[in-house]
Amino acid sequence: MSSAIDSILTENRVFPPSADFAAQANVSGREAYDAMVKASDLDYEGYWAKLARENIDWKVPFTKALNESNAPFFKWFEDGKMNVSYNCLDRHLANQPDKVALIFEADDGKVSKVTYRELHGRVGQFANGLKSRGIKKGDRVIIYMPMSIEAVVAMQACARIGAIHSVVFGGFSSKSLHERIIDAQAIAVITADGQMRGGKTMPLKTAVDEALAMGGCEGVHSVIVYRRTGMEVTWNNNNVWWHELFNTQPTNCEPEWVESEHPLFILYTSGSTGKPKGVQHSSGGYLLGAMTSMRWVFDYKPSDIFWCTADVGWITGHSYVAYGPLAMGATQVIFEGIPTYPDAGRFWKMIQDHKVTTFYTAPTAIRSLIKLGNDLPKKYDLSSLRLLGSVGEPINPEAWMWYYTVVGQSRCPIVDTWWQTETGCHMISPLPGAVATKPGSCTLPLPGIKATIVNEAGDEVNDQHGGFLVIKKPFPSQIRTIWGDPERFKKAYFPAEMQGAYLAGDSAHRDADGYFWIMGRIDDVLNVSGHRLGTMEIESALVANSLVAESAVVGKPHEIKGEAVVAFVVLKGARPKDAESSKKIAEELRNWVGKEIGPIAKPDEIRFGDNLPKTRSGKIMRRLLRAIAKGEEITQDTSTLENPAILDQLKEVIK
Repeated sequence: MSSAIDSILTENRVFPPSADFAAQANVSGREAYDAMVKASDLDYEGYWAKLARENIDWKVPFTKALNESNAPFFKWFEDGKMNVSYNCLDRHLANQPDKVALIFEADDGKVSKVTYRELHGRVGQFANGLKSRGIKKGDRVIIYMPMSIEAVVAMQACARIGAIHSVVFGGFSSKSLHERIIDAQAIAVITADGQMRGGKTMPLKTAVDEALAMGGCEGVHSVIVYRRTGMEVTWNNNNVWWHELFNTQPTNCEPEWVESEHPLFILYTSGSTGKPKGVQHSSGGYLLGAMTSMRWVFDYKPSDIFWCTADVGWITGHSYVAYGPLAMGATQVIFEGIPTYPDAGRFWKMIQDHKVTTFYTAPTAIRSLIKLGNDLPKKYDLSSLRLLGSVGEPINPEAWMWYYTVVGQSRCPIVDTWWQTETGCHMISPLPGAVATKPGSCTLPLPGIKATIVNEAGDEVNDQHGGFLVIKKPFPSQIRTIWGDPERFKKAYFPAEMQGAYLAGDSAHRDADGYFWIMGRIDDVLNVSGHRLGTMEIESALVANSLVAESAVVGKPHEIKGEAVVAFVVLKGARPKDAESSKKIAEELRNWVGKEIGPIAKPDEIRFGDNLPKTRSGKIMRRLLRAIAKGEEITQDTSTLENPAILDQLKEVIK
């Protein structure tokens, strides 16, 4: 059996940067990109040291860029001292105190704006409030809040006093919250009475109470509650209202100057089986990654109105909501609601109303909006847009083309960004003024990121052959360890066979131009009759069919082929209601995949649903689909699903 991962999808469309965009870009032209890559090759440590000095305000300058003496526990700028909140807020007070930092649009459409001066004051007040509760440098604080200005204030306030925050997505269950409180040994929880979503009020404080009642959380001495909805909550001895804690405090809070390697946050990876994995990030190296990627990938300009649609419960909401944009002094939009409330034009109306220039969202959101038709975006003035971005999973070529032609009106470059919770910021992405794009490809590594593709022995493979995506050299924004479990960190990300490289856990291939194409997670690679097929490519082929809005492909054991391909499909039209219609459409789609990719990739089973099982953030729960495909009873926690009823629908088999 071959250990190479076969690449079977062909995409030949190329979109060079326009002359106008390239002329104004922060990295202008391919020559400029190549020169940056060359500079990082010639003096790797010096390259990153120069960027760290140019981008970060240091209280105590560092003298050494990289310490590799205890690999893979790398340290960057370790003898330097700084504060992330200072770099996000105080540095802007001298030259742009009255610039709007945050534009918050609530679920009901109400808009609030906060300037850098006001945000600095709010963070100072809340930081002083935390200190009044005995919270100090190194303490862990859980943040379990709705998307809001207050969520950003809470994160920044923790950073200001050197406390280590761990944000838990507001859609997670009390059990998930309990696991994270225990693992982080948190002493405080910051939450809200509830949250507004799609016109509905949903509790949050209740889940905190349930989590703390599960036991083992005796170390939690403070639960700070922001009043968002006015709903009734149970009150306990260690509870305090946000406004009562906040209003009595002065606005100035001297930042705690911390070592560059001081942990800024722990973020638990979702969806993994067993014990949650607490990804620990540093202060200096992490912030540098967020800032350089803002400048290069998003081509940030002071006049931009930046909107990343991610929740702060995910790494995207950390790097491109709470930290990167603020460190750059940007004006950004924060949104509480969902893209289909009060109607499916919500995203487009917000872009029009706030004159958004840079829009960064997930392929899942794009595909769900495609299903609602081309006409909706055309009803709104999207002329303010100049750059589009995609994040969270590979974007299939047909969704890319819709995003480019319908939303971007064929004039906005798309930055398809590959990165992970563990990398902290973008790793592979087009720089929009320098690198030609191809639908479905994340293109080339950022300057200074040494990515390549290897086989199971850790040896590099030739272009156009698939394998494991790795990063050969340490980089400033990378994960420092798994909180409390250094052995698991080494085993997961630096296994011996990878020869010292960081193992991303994704399969990929490079085309003849050296462009990277992500083929799916290593555990989303199917072994079909001796061929290893990336699920992403079969999904892309399915979605390229005019009938299909969305698809997810998994494998299940097959006694002859090794694995059978099982496709879960959402049609653009209504789901077929009878067996005959289902079989007819399924056969058409199977033949389509055979034509697009080859007979080997034809799904053995196709199951139709009105939707796919997704978390409230829009992430497809593929492990649930694997269980359904295998006919297993679902024992995993499904409380984070937006649509649990969809699971029964997807159990219907069409062969």
